[in-house]
Amino acid sequence: MAGKRKHIPRYGTVQIKGNTYYRTSITELEGNRISLYAKTREELYDKEMDALEQIDNAAFRKKSPTVAEYCEKWLTMQSVHIRATTLIDYTSKVRRHIIAPLGDRNIADVTLDDIQLALVPVSEKSASVYKSVIILYKSIFRAAKESHVIEDNPTVYLSAKGGGIPQAEKQALTDTQAEQLINTVRGLPPYVFVMIGLYAGLRREEILGLQWDSVYLDTDTPYLTVRRAWHTEHNRPVIMTELKTKAAARNVPLPECLAECLREAKAKSKSDFVVANRDGGPLSYTQFKRLWQYIVTRTAKERSYYRYENGERVKHTISPTLGEKAAHNGNVIYSLDFDVTPHMLRHTYITNLIHAAVDPKTVQYLAGHENSKITMDIYAKVKYHQPDDVVKTMSSAFALWNNT
Repeated sequence: MAGKRKHIPRYGTVQIKGNTYYRTSITELEGNRISLYAKTREELYDKEMDALEQIDNAAFRKKSPTVAEYCEKWLTMQSVHIRATTLIDYTSKVRRHIIAPLGDRNIADVTLDDIQLALVPVSEKSASVYKSVIILYKSIFRAAKESHVIEDNPTVYLSAKGGGIPQAEKQALTDTQAEQLINTVRGLPPYVFVMIGLYAGLRREEILGLQWDSVYLDTDTPYLTVRRAWHTEHNRPVIMTELKTKAAARNVPLPECLAECLREAKAKSKSDFVVANRDGGPLSYTQFKRLWQYIVTRTAKERSYYRYENGERVKHTISPTLGEKAAHNGNVIYSLDFDVTPHMLRHTYITNLIHAAVDPKTVQYLAGHENSKITMDIYAKVKYHQPDDVVKTMSSAFALWNNT
């Protein structure tokens, strides 16, 4: 069946240097009239259609929002169905890694090359940060395409593979290191925080959001319940009843050493919060950093600091020796020969559960993991990190078969 013939309008003609040309005119976006010429009506028609398409595309781009405008709109739309803490994380990454490099550009003009150039600084971050920024790029531009804000999605072939710096494998503290840490902070502000992390495995935001009404010390089996989470907005603490996941809400039994620690802390406390600032309120982000600094300053590792001498900023480097006192503070003794982070406390707790032969499902519950894969990945690495452990496991598994 023959295709439908396009209707070609009748055009005027004009003589140019003795030759006859067909002519028509179109109006640009700015209102200017431009003339088009061709030797045949068909050729002129094609020229006219191409020019009108270019004008339509230009008009589409001209009225399209900037990347900054659409990103802010997208964040507002997300706020309806994601947690407040997730929105804070999205907002920070979108403004820092999408709006900052591309915000002034019309979103319809952004190409894959533009995005890949904007991602170069992000590739120097951790692999997890890089991947999350890629996901945000793809989510935002896919939404723009589905809403007909852009005609083509430049992130279709964008990949997170190979980007970012791989994170070092999480390490647990050895029994000796845990004992060193406890002895170091005993009687200092971070002591209760460290004990809860090591012996209850709570996340930082769960410890800092923990209140005494969630700690049950007078029962036959003391326990605490996780029902609140801490985060900060502009350095101010916000306590939420909305947890990271549904699985984060859990009851955690307290070993006697932690129960005794909390009994002593509660007897001295004048706050609703287990870990509180001087006014009895939850810690700000700066206050938490100051709390953790008690541990950092007691670590025997090389560090640098600056002092002004004769009006100039001079860098000084020190290499502390384990057991010696700090030169400028006799109350500080370098008693730790390893680095420690808040998350290492939780990882140590989970590792110790696994070493104690606690089954994976119970580990998952006590850790507050929503995804069993997270638990099993840790379980596999911890349970079989030594060749001897694998040999013992295999020997046990095949003992019955060997005796047949």
